[in-house]
Amino acid sequence: MYIIAGLGNPGTEYSDTRHNTGFITVDMISREFDINMNRIKFKAIIGEGTIGGQDVVLVKPQTYMNLSGLSILDLVSAYRIDPSNLIVIYDDVDLNLGTVRIRPSGSAGTHNGMRSIIYQLQTEDFPRVRLGIGPPPVGEDLASYVLSPFGKEEIPVILEACKRAVKGVELILTRGIQEAMSRYNG
Repeated sequence: MYIIAGLGNPGTEYSDTRHNTGFITVDMISREFDINMNRIKFKAIIGEGTIGGQDVVLVKPQTYMNLSGLSILDLVSAYRIDPSNLIVIYDDVDLNLGTVRIRPSGSAGTHNGMRSIIYQLQTEDFPRVRLGIGPPPVGEDLASYVLSPFGKEEIPVILEACKRAVKGVELILTRGIQEAMSRYNG
């Protein structure tokens, strides 16, 4: 079993912001594989289903970004999975807009949601799918930037990246992370 968690902030005021690309991608996975995200459990909206023969739990934590680890820890404990079977999808200001980067482990970088998850799980050893949103313009506050909506010209670029991330997650589940990295990183 795998837990696939997209990071974001709950509430309509955040739905189309840069910080919610993890939620956007999990919603795409939900539609692609016909997994209903209709339950609230463990401080998250969840849906259970299968992808490529693997049992999965799709997750959108509802704790706000900085406390994402609280929900993820509850889920990992309840479903009794090893952190290596947790896939976290999130936005990354250190990658150019539209870049997808899959990794088997790593640090949180500047991402507070990932910091929270690593702190709660006490490990960095779980796969992640990073979606590049690009750096903030010079002089713009990082928090304001990540909580702002994408520009009209950026929307098709990020949606295409999210679609590639969906395929990357499917490949992680069916062929392994090395295959997914070689096909989708770049």
